[in-house]
Formats: sequence, structure tokens, C-alpha cells
Amino acid sequence: MRQRLLGYVAGMLALFAAGSPHAEEVGEVSTDWLGNDIKVEAISDPKIAGVTCHVTYFERGLIDRVQQGNWFEDPSNSSIACRQTGPITIGDIDLDEDGEEIFSARRSLIFKTLVVNRIYDKGNDTLIYLAHSREVQKGSAKMSISTVPLFAANATWSEGKPK
Repeated sequence: MRQRLLGYVAGMLALFAAGSPHAEEVGEVSTDWLGNDIKVEAISDPKIAGVTCHVTYFERGLIDRVQQGNWFEDPSNSSIACRQTGPITIGDIDLDEDGEEIFSARRSLIFKTLVVNRIYDKGNDTLIYLAHSREVQKGSAKMSISTVPLFAANATWSEGKPK
């Protein structure tokens, strides 16, 4: 029974640490002997070809989880950097001031999610990417931001550039 429970817990941890299906892990840096790591993932914007974001986040190891007594949650800390990585083609994006979510990955069993939102700053012709945590009860003030200016990018708008 105990082995079955440990197998279930390990499976759940692997499932929730895996991230989103459209993120590709490109790096992993060990931070200590407890198995804590900083993960680096490349995320392609699904509606904007030619832009890649790299997101980093902290993933707690098994020993740290046992010591902290919290098996099912990783810290909210993350960082993001987005750059033009090819010709930019912009699809049908949300132009509202709250933008749209382009990526999410669970950071706890139920209540915490790492999210990346894209916002278009029309006045400065710039894409803004915001990484933050979404929680049910306590919103986190930990966030990171990156921008991709379009003024010299010769971006193509599939639906026509907003006026």
C-alpha cells in the first residue's frame, strides 16, 4: 500500500511539473544538493510567428519537498525574456488591454499556475509579455516582463495592422 501511495505521489509530481505541451525545456541548472533546479523553457507564441519567449522557474527537489512539508507546490518566482527569432507574422490576436494568455503550467497540485500573457501596446507598436502566478486566494506580486518592439521588425499582420 505504501509503495502504491509513493508511486501515485511521484506520478502526480511529474505530471504537474511537466509544464505546457507547447513549451520545450532547453536548459536545467542545479542550485543545490537537495535536487532543486532552475528550469529554462522556450515558448513559441501560438499566434505570432517569429517570437520566442524563454521562461525560467524554480522546481523543488524531492528532499526539499520532504523538508518543507509541502509536497505539491513550487515557488511563484519566474523570469521571462522574449525576442524576435525570425520573420514576425501576427495572427488574430486579442487587442484588449488585458491581452491574452499564451502559456500556462501548474506550479501546485490545484491552486497555483505559472502564466504568460501577451499584451499589444498599440501606441508604441510593441508586444509585451508578462509572466506571473495565478492563485485562487492570494495573488502574487512576483512577476517578470519582456517586450518585443515591432517598429523595425517589418511585421506582417494577417488581419491587417490595427489603426
